[in-house]
Amino acid sequence: MTEAPAGAPATFVVEADGGSRGNPGPAGYGAVVRDPRTGETLVEAAEFIGVATNNVAEYRGLIAGLRAAKELDEEALIQVRTDSRLVVEQMSGRWRIKHPDIKPLAAEAATVFPSGRVSYEWVPRERNQHADRLANEAMDAGRRGEQWDASASTAELDRPGSPVYGVVGGAVDGTVTGTPPAPVVTPAVGWGAADLGAPTTFVLLRHGETALTPEKRFSGSGAASGADPELSATGRGQAERAAAALAGRGTVQEIVSSPLRRCRETAAAVAARLGLTVHVEDGVRETDFGAWEGLTFAEVRERYADDLTAWLGSADVAPTGGGESFAEVGERVEAARVRLLERYRGRTVLVVTHVTPVKTLVQLALGAPQRSLFRMELSPAAVSEVAYYADGNASLRLFNDTSHLR
Repeated sequence: MTEAPAGAPATFVVEADGGSRGNPGPAGYGAVVRDPRTGETLVEAAEFIGVATNNVAEYRGLIAGLRAAKELDEEALIQVRTDSRLVVEQMSGRWRIKHPDIKPLAAEAATVFPSGRVSYEWVPRERNQHADRLANEAMDAGRRGEQWDASASTAELDRPGSPVYGVVGGAVDGTVTGTPPAPVVTPAVGWGAADLGAPTTFVLLRHGETALTPEKRFSGSGAASGADPELSATGRGQAERAAAALAGRGTVQEIVSSPLRRCRETAAAVAARLGLTVHVEDGVRETDFGAWEGLTFAEVRERYADDLTAWLGSADVAPTGGGESFAEVGERVEAARVRLLERYRGRTVLVVTHVTPVKTLVQLALGAPQRSLFRMELSPAAVSEVAYYADGNASLRLFNDTSHLR
């Protein structure tokens, strides 16, 4: 391990991962502590934890990695790297933690080191292979009725060939006083980008009109009202024109749809043209608008004026009557995005969904604040497109294209 300059705190990179075969199902985690300058593995940890969800396993891996680093030096500075966006956003304080199984784990992780000594960075799965393999070794051991044995581990085969990035003083920025900084490259998207292979591309299609659409009524998941409107005659025509346009492009390889009827009907029109199967993804369903379902904006303002004002002012406020806040929808859509990227890596996927999920995926791709959702306009049967690259970058290629409807 490279020594830190005299007086400088030790610095470690913690890589963590967790997995569940069934979600929930047999689960395990893996964690690695590295020297940030040489990439040397200092500690490995893994454990089969029985039946649990992916998220629980990911948090258990984080805790194990932090505790392993603390055993090396309780005064160290830590940069956590994981391919779990949920862990990164929640532990960085940008997403609320609501699940009862996660709250105590996040609280435990936060107490291992003072918050000022730990930073969190999301990395693509390709840069987290060591911890991923450890987690899989732990799950394999559990299947045999055993616990993970470090002496039999092959995870070190995934160690990167070059040093990982460094951490500094009270913040992470890629350097250490008195020591040359590790190279930090921010890949470009576009002409200057390295060859990262074929991106995973989401072609985002909002469903066609329903009877509620031209009246501008809140039409969400219908959890409270039980409403699940079908496409209107206009909406069916829009779906057919979108299908013809997408068939003409010839790039769509997979189709994913919200479970709601208006999306499934729109997706079916495209699937019939392309000869593909529609896969339902619950994570891209529309927001639950609670008591506002079926009402116009004016009607909501008349009946729930204070609630509407609060909702417009904060992504953390939910509609009246047990609806979902945009922050909650954002977490759900982000989790679905991660699942779809893992499932369809390198492919072009048509995602037939709703206004809020499309806007959320665009907001996430741009790194924009959630208040930007209120500043996007999305038409029925409009097409948008986001490409996701192997280095974790995303590129918005198209937004609210309705040229096929004219």
